[in-house]
Amino acid sequence: MTGRLNSTQPYFLGLFRIVVGLLFACHGAASLFGVLGGAMGTHGSTIPAGTWPGWYAAVIQLAGGAFVLLGLGTRPAALIASGSMAYAYFDVHQKAALWPIENGGEASAMFCWAFLLLVFTGSGAFALDGLLTRRWAQRPTAEQTSVVTA
Repeated sequence: MTGRLNSTQPYFLGLFRIVVGLLFACHGAASLFGVLGGAMGTHGSTIPAGTWPGWYAAVIQLAGGAFVLLGLGTRPAALIASGSMAYAYFDVHQKAALWPIENGGEASAMFCWAFLLLVFTGSGAFALDGLLTRRWAQRPTAEQTSVVTA
């Protein structure tokens, strides 16, 4: 049974990455554009451009979520996303109370750890990183394409 589960690991890791990236990107889109319930569920309102830290966090959420969703630069995007959620938890939520259930920081904590996991595991299956790496490896070198004339 363990062998069968291990053989499916890259596919489920890829699905995990896609779902986490999609949810994170939706959170950023809601804050930036007022879609999907708007910023913090305020039904259509947005975070004013350039305000610290909310607007910058929303940009990281949208862009980082999109990169992770697509599996493009997954590890660096996940590292930045994880750091932004750690900042959100410790700077915004933990001031209210110690435990995430008390301070409303469950989403920040879960996103932080989910993205940190992706930093160390990589993107799994279905990622553009893997497709681009395979294409780059299959690209003919200059030596293979040059014609030697005598």
